[in-house]
Amino acid sequence: MASFLQEFTEGKIDFVGQQQVERLSRVWLIGSTIISFIVGFALQNMQLTFGVFGASTLLLALVALPPWPFFNRHPTQWLPVRPKTD
Repeated sequence: MASFLQEFTEGKIDFVGQQQVERLSRVWLIGSTIISFIVGFALQNMQLTFGVFGASTLLLALVALPPWPFFNRHPTQWLPVRPKTD
């Protein structure tokens, strides 16, 4: 349990995970903007518009900010260090 918490708090995700988070964030924010605009326009309520958008942004933060294990499924394979030649 302690090793899981340590890995979770380090915040490491791989390049594929970063790309997934970026794509998810872009689609989520565009979709929530459209939905909140439609809800606010239909009900003629700016407070509801910003409430829906703020709630969806907070939900996105809970999904995208922590380094969940499914964002680290493709670790980078680095080349071994070659010895220095003079």
